[in-house]
Amino acid sequence: MYFFAPQLLKRTALTLIAGVFSLGVAAQQTPAAQAPVRVALIESLSGPFANTGEAVFRNLVWAAERVNARGGIKLSGGNRPLVFERYDSKGQNEEALSALRSAIDDGITLVAQGNSSAIAAVLIDAINKHNEREPAKRVLFMNYSAVDPVLTNEKCSYWHFRFDAHADMRMAALMDVLKDDKALRSVYLIGQDYSFGQAVVREARKQLGLQRPDIQVVGDELHPMGRVKDFLPYVAKIKASGAQAVLTGNWGNDLTLLVKAAREVGFEGKFYTFYGNALGVPTVLGEAGVGKVIAVADWFPNAPSAQSEAFYQSFLQRFPKPQDDYVHMRMQLMVEALAQSIEKAASLESAAVAAQLEKASVLFAGHKGVMRAADHQFQQPLLVAVMDKQGAPGVKFDVEGSGYGFRVIKTIDAARSEQAHSCKMIRP
Repeated sequence: MYFFAPQLLKRTALTLIAGVFSLGVAAQQTPAAQAPVRVALIESLSGPFANTGEAVFRNLVWAAERVNARGGIKLSGGNRPLVFERYDSKGQNEEALSALRSAIDDGITLVAQGNSSAIAAVLIDAINKHNEREPAKRVLFMNYSAVDPVLTNEKCSYWHFRFDAHADMRMAALMDVLKDDKALRSVYLIGQDYSFGQAVVREARKQLGLQRPDIQVVGDELHPMGRVKDFLPYVAKIKASGAQAVLTGNWGNDLTLLVKAAREVGFEGKFYTFYGNALGVPTVLGEAGVGKVIAVADWFPNAPSAQSEAFYQSFLQRFPKPQDDYVHMRMQLMVEALAQSIEKAASLESAAVAAQLEKASVLFAGHKGVMRAADHQFQQPLLVAVMDKQGAPGVKFDVEGSGYGFRVIKTIDAARSEQAHSCKMIRP
């Protein structure tokens, strides 16, 4: 069986020895005497973005189950199971720092987080300071979704590894499609008012100026993150502006509510998005989104390969409920890279693991990614897809049981999606 507990306090973080849930064999293959390899998941597990935290948790549980099914992480003295422990940040910086302190107090030196660039930034700073003070208890930070470019540029850290493409990489991929939309003449930019949302709007203006200077930006707006309950006033301005398309980096409830309001006012333009392919958006838009919602990601369920299809089918078997249909290839690659790096380091000491992780190369389900040592930015292909009806050519799978899925229209290989960096890595 598997379960998702409600928010737990720091000393009662839910421990999941993945593999026990559905695979049975993992517990038999791993000697009971071996202490687990523990990773602290610091994420929004309550509040307006709790659904995004739970979606991450499912992905990481599934990835750990796979590691444990093959016997766990191989270290001297015996194999060890991989465990993820939940620490609720409530989507707040101070709560995330408190969760980090709790995880360290609990003896955990591996941390995973991603659903906020602002939180990732404060975690990087805190971990850098902790590692200077406590060299015998240094902490490693794995980031699966916080995509503010600064995190692997000015704020790059030897202890931080990003497994998602950063915002500028994603924007360049979207622009590869948008620039060819010859009928498009006006765009409205809207985003969440924090580091990531600001970076998206800034890069959108820059890329539009370079690639489509003929397109007019008819609106440029940032809104409070996670606090807007009704986007109708925002969408009324978008519609009144005459915009033919909206470009947004919004995610979670802020994106769902935005597109819901757009449907209610009858906005007929396109949505160029970073995260429009799941967590309620296709269900909310329905037929109105067909051919109009474009998203960029490292992977889509309808990625055209037999290996990709088998990967997705196995996820659906593990998590059959439509509301749980949110799988990320990059999180699977992250866990595989971690297991690989610990085994190559033959140690759990953070510096030793980091030395292997910064040169990790992972091939899984036909998808390959390589960590760039210079800035700890993962390099992998990016895909752009458009919403369509399930059953249409290229749309075998829908999203969340909505009857609508995403058809891949462009694949940008890792070499093309790679971008220059300004990181000046300080190594121990």
